[in-house]
Amino acid sequence: MLQPVRPHESPFPRPAGRRSAPRLRLAIPVRLVATYATETCVLLDLSRSGARIGLARPLPCGDCAYLQIAGIEAFAEVVRRDPGVAGGVNGLVFDQSLPDAAVLAVRRHAETFEQREREAFRDQVRRWVKGESPA
Repeated sequence: MLQPVRPHESPFPRPAGRRSAPRLRLAIPVRLVATYATETCVLLDLSRSGARIGLARPLPCGDCAYLQIAGIEAFAEVVRRDPGVAGGVNGLVFDQSLPDAAVLAVRRHAETFEQREREAFRDQVRRWVKGESPA
Protein backbone atom coordinates (compact mmCIF):
# COMPACT_ATOMS: atom_id res chain seq x y z
CA MET A 1 0.00 0.00 0.00
CA LEU A 2 1.32 3.45 -0.90
CA GLN A 3 2.08 5.80 1.94
CA PRO A 4 1.20 9.49 1.55
CA VAL A 5 4.14 11.84 1.17
CA ARG A 6 4.47 14.25 4.06
CA PRO A 7 5.12 17.89 3.13
CA HIS A 8 8.69 17.83 4.54
CA GLU A 9 9.66 14.61 2.73
CA SER A 10 10.80 14.25 -0.85
CA PRO A 11 9.00 11.68 -3.02
CA PHE A 12 12.39 10.76 -4.53
CA PRO A 13 14.84 8.45 -2.78
CA ARG A 14 17.78 10.16 -1.08
CA PRO A 15 21.27 9.18 -2.20
CA ALA A 16 22.94 6.57 -0.02
CA GLY A 17 25.21 7.80 2.77
CA ARG A 18 25.61 11.48 3.60
CA ARG A 19 25.45 12.74 0.01
CA SER A 20 23.02 15.54 -0.70
CA ALA A 21 23.23 14.97 -4.45
CA PRO A 22 24.08 11.99 -6.68
CA ARG A 23 27.69 11.81 -7.86
CA LEU A 24 29.01 11.41 -11.39
CA ARG A 25 32.07 9.09 -11.31
CA LEU A 26 34.92 10.33 -13.51
CA ALA A 27 38.67 10.18 -14.01
CA ILE A 28 39.60 13.20 -16.13
CA PRO A 29 42.17 15.99 -15.73
CA VAL A 30 40.98 19.39 -14.53
CA ARG A 31 42.66 22.63 -13.52
CA LEU A 32 42.63 23.67 -9.89
CA VAL A 33 43.59 27.22 -8.97
CA ALA A 34 44.48 27.32 -5.28
CA THR A 35 45.92 30.11 -3.15
CA TYR A 36 49.56 29.27 -3.82
CA ALA A 37 49.53 27.29 -7.06
CA THR A 38 47.65 26.32 -10.18
CA GLU A 39 47.86 22.64 -10.97
CA THR A 40 46.32 19.89 -12.99
CA CYS A 41 44.57 17.26 -10.92
CA VAL A 42 42.18 14.37 -11.57
CA LEU A 43 38.45 14.86 -11.12
CA LEU A 44 37.27 11.64 -9.49
CA ASP A 45 33.63 12.52 -9.04
CA LEU A 46 31.31 15.48 -9.35
CA SER A 47 27.89 16.49 -8.10
CA ARG A 48 25.94 19.71 -8.03
CA SER A 49 27.23 20.41 -4.52
CA GLY A 50 30.88 19.35 -4.69
CA ALA A 51 33.66 17.22 -6.11
CA ARG A 52 36.42 14.82 -5.19
CA ILE A 53 39.83 15.37 -6.76
CA GLY A 54 43.14 13.53 -6.75
CA LEU A 55 46.33 15.59 -6.36
CA ALA A 56 50.04 14.94 -5.97
CA ARG A 57 49.88 16.79 -2.64
CA PRO A 58 46.42 17.27 -1.12
CA LEU A 59 45.36 20.70 0.10
CA PRO A 60 44.69 21.33 3.79
CA CYS A 61 41.07 21.49 4.95
CA GLY A 62 39.69 25.01 4.96
CA ASP A 63 41.67 26.11 1.88
CA CYS A 64 39.71 27.61 -0.98
CA ALA A 65 40.22 26.84 -4.65
CA TYR A 66 38.77 27.42 -8.07
CA LEU A 67 37.95 24.33 -10.18
CA GLN A 68 37.96 24.72 -13.98
CA ILE A 69 36.67 22.11 -16.42
CA ALA A 70 34.82 22.08 -19.73
CA GLY A 71 34.18 25.83 -19.62
CA ILE A 72 32.77 25.58 -16.10
CA GLU A 73 34.33 27.36 -13.15
CA ALA A 74 33.35 26.70 -9.57
CA PHE A 75 34.67 28.22 -6.35
CA ALA A 76 35.07 25.58 -3.64
CA GLU A 77 36.31 24.96 -0.13
CA VAL A 78 38.37 21.91 0.84
CA VAL A 79 36.32 20.00 3.41
CA ARG A 80 38.10 16.65 3.43
CA ARG A 81 41.66 15.46 3.01
CA ASP A 82 42.40 11.80 2.41
CA PRO A 83 46.14 11.18 1.97
CA GLY A 84 46.73 8.19 -0.28
CA VAL A 85 49.53 5.99 -1.48
CA ALA A 86 50.37 8.13 -4.52
CA GLY A 87 49.45 11.66 -3.49
CA GLY A 88 46.12 12.33 -1.94
CA VAL A 89 42.45 13.09 -2.41
CA ASN A 90 40.52 16.20 -1.46
CA GLY A 91 36.79 16.57 -1.02
CA LEU A 92 35.46 19.95 -2.16
CA VAL A 93 32.15 21.67 -1.50
CA PHE A 94 31.07 24.34 -3.96
CA ASP A 95 30.20 27.86 -2.86
CA GLN A 96 27.13 27.73 -5.12
CA SER A 97 25.49 24.57 -6.43
CA LEU A 98 26.15 23.77 -10.06
CA PRO A 99 23.14 23.66 -12.36
CA ASP A 100 22.21 20.26 -13.80
CA ALA A 101 23.26 21.52 -17.25
CA ALA A 102 26.83 22.10 -15.97
CA VAL A 103 27.10 18.57 -14.55
CA LEU A 104 25.81 17.17 -17.84
CA ALA A 105 28.34 19.29 -19.78
CA VAL A 106 31.16 17.76 -17.72
CA ARG A 107 29.73 14.31 -18.42
CA ARG A 108 29.76 14.99 -22.17
CA HIS A 109 33.31 16.35 -21.87
CA ALA A 110 34.41 13.17 -20.06
CA GLU A 111 32.74 10.88 -22.61
CA THR A 112 34.72 12.43 -25.49
CA PHE A 113 37.98 13.09 -23.60
CA GLU A 114 39.75 9.88 -24.58
CA GLN A 115 38.83 10.32 -28.26
CA ARG A 116 40.15 13.92 -28.27
CA GLU A 117 43.41 12.86 -26.60
CA ARG A 118 43.94 10.07 -29.11
CA GLU A 119 43.36 12.45 -32.04
CA ALA A 120 45.74 15.05 -30.55
CA PHE A 121 48.43 12.38 -30.12
CA ARG A 122 48.04 11.24 -33.74
CA ASP A 123 48.33 14.83 -34.95
CA GLN A 124 51.47 15.33 -32.89
CA VAL A 125 53.04 12.16 -34.32
CA ARG A 126 52.14 13.22 -37.89
CA ARG A 127 53.77 16.63 -37.35
CA TRP A 128 56.89 14.97 -35.93
CA VAL A 129 57.14 12.55 -38.88
CA LYS A 130 56.82 15.46 -41.34
CA GLY A 131 59.48 17.40 -39.43
CA GLU A 132 57.07 20.14 -38.40
CA SER A 133 57.39 21.96 -35.11
CA PRO A 134 55.00 20.94 -32.30
CA ALA A 135 51.85 23.01 -31.93
